[in-house]
Amino acid sequence: MTKALPRRLAIALFVLFAIFMASGCGGSSSPAPARNTPPPAPPPTSSGPSWAAGVFAPASQFKDRCQVVRTGADFEGNPFTDRPGSIAEENFWLRSWTNDTYLWNTEVVDRDPRSFNNPINYFAVLRTTATTSSGKDKDDFHFSQLTDEYLRARNSAPQSGYGARLRAFSSTVPRDFQVLYTEPNSPASTVVAGQANFIRGTKILEVDGVDLINATGQAQVDTLNNGLFPATAGELHTFLVQDPGSALSRTVMIISADIAPKPVNRMKVINTPSGDVGYILFNTFSPFASEKDIADAITAMKTAGVNDLVLDLRYNGGGLLAIASQLGYMVAGSARTNGKTYERLQFNAAAGNRNPVTGAINNPTPFFSTGLGFSLANGTPLDSLDLPRVFILSTDSTCSASESVINGLRGVDVEVILIGDTTCGKPFGFFPEDNCGETYFTIQFRGVNDKNFGDYADGFVAVNSNASFGVRMSGCAVNDDLGRELGDESEALLAAALQYRQSGTCPTPPPISATSKISSVRTDGAAPAILAPVGDIYESNRDMTMPN
Repeated sequence: MTKALPRRLAIALFVLFAIFMASGCGGSSSPAPARNTPPPAPPPTSSGPSWAAGVFAPASQFKDRCQVVRTGADFEGNPFTDRPGSIAEENFWLRSWTNDTYLWNTEVVDRDPRSFNNPINYFAVLRTTATTSSGKDKDDFHFSQLTDEYLRARNSAPQSGYGARLRAFSSTVPRDFQVLYTEPNSPASTVVAGQANFIRGTKILEVDGVDLINATGQAQVDTLNNGLFPATAGELHTFLVQDPGSALSRTVMIISADIAPKPVNRMKVINTPSGDVGYILFNTFSPFASEKDIADAITAMKTAGVNDLVLDLRYNGGGLLAIASQLGYMVAGSARTNGKTYERLQFNAAAGNRNPVTGAINNPTPFFSTGLGFSLANGTPLDSLDLPRVFILSTDSTCSASESVINGLRGVDVEVILIGDTTCGKPFGFFPEDNCGETYFTIQFRGVNDKNFGDYADGFVAVNSNASFGVRMSGCAVNDDLGRELGDESEALLAAALQYRQSGTCPTPPPISATSKISSVRTDGAAPAILAPVGDIYESNRDMTMPN
């Protein structure tokens, strides 16, 4: 998946996964869905705040000083606090806020805010340009989103779509778009004449009669957009598809619906001669509904008496750190986690022992053992499996809060066995901040575990991988397998986990990294924008939000 970019460079996207609000890690990433951009602001003027390099007024002086003032309340019912202001004041707020809270604030070039006539464009340059040892951007997760869209996603507001998540293995001609998974009880998973509309690995050939693989004209691209990204529920569209392992194509007529994703997409208990193994496909630590969903799944596994657990986080880009902490407790149990740190935040050097965002003392995040009030009543005791080890299935989309589960458990000596590809490499996170209708996500901290470790910016990697970078750990490097459904015991990653559990051996490792990041939006010369599915705001996310 692509790294988050501000406003997606103002290029139109389509997002099939956004049809059902689409993950992590957290590897690697693409957050904001396509949306209309506001009209360009007028050129800056000399009036308003003045700029002197290296001199920063308090961010509070410019907060909520907006060129366009919102009235009423937001999606969660909180009254807007906007006051009349200007683009310059919005930019000066971004500058001071970045200086106060950005993890690498001393690496940001101080540019005159008055020379930018759009806050989004200014925000794009308020970041470090340094790279990691592997050569990737140290800050590959700098983005923003319309606040209304962010709040709707956080609260599981249904969005129009089919309930299928696509990956673009090639976004340029010849394009290759395939289904990663479908939502339960969605149009995508509905069975018609003995066949689900879409299954894992289904390849999209045509949409409403237009060749998805080869079409280049603007009118054709528009048709593809309209079919793959339906604007409303109740739209009928026709797809020509080809399923994995089949040489034949088939026609699917499907009607869009308003869909909210299910965080725990599927789970099962696998019977083996050496005991029962639990399998949970957990696709996001957000929205708020994920708290109850994962707690219920762990309770089901405890009731079933499993003695091992396979957590499928291969498409989980992260989300709410508090829920990741709860999952860590539910895996490890109280004896291993009592009095231990799940994650401690490290802020910029000027912050001292305080959180520069909230002003509070920088206390560590514990392993939460009760409900917190997201979607489970505050104080509700959580069940735990008390396991000494856990198997985690991963790809480069396993990111941020998902990686924090790996790191947090390793910090209390739970053996984490990684099966799959290198994770995305995001030990960083942020406190999302709204200003004037836009929510900004800037890296504000690095998370370290109980052993004070958090240096995995190039990801976690199985010990037998031939990857040059990353933190090596127990497990097996395995290609993602789109030829079999998730949860199928013969699917490559799950089969490798079961094999490793039984014999401690791995399948033959792949010669190269197998997963393909979701392609970015591309343009080919004068051709219209090439479509590329992207994920939602919670992919590559380590969100410190707590219930109000």
